Amino acid sequence: MTVASQVKQTLASLKGARGTLRVYSTQTRDQAARSMYTDAIEVTSSIIDDLASRLQNLEYEEPQYKGN
Repeated sequence: MTVASQVKQTLASLKGARGTLRVYSTQTRDQAARSMYTDAIEVTSSIIDDLASRLQNLEYEEPQYKGN
């Protein structure tokens, strides 16, 4: 498995986790828990943005990884 494939797989997993956190945050009635989920969503979104940027760099530097 190439580095680009691993990054893509990690991105997909993180996006799934972020979606799960969103579901949990809307389903809970506990304000403290909702705040915790919201904070986790923000951190996860930041990591997703960073990895997406890294993936773009990988695809630019190594064109054979593009689209795989």
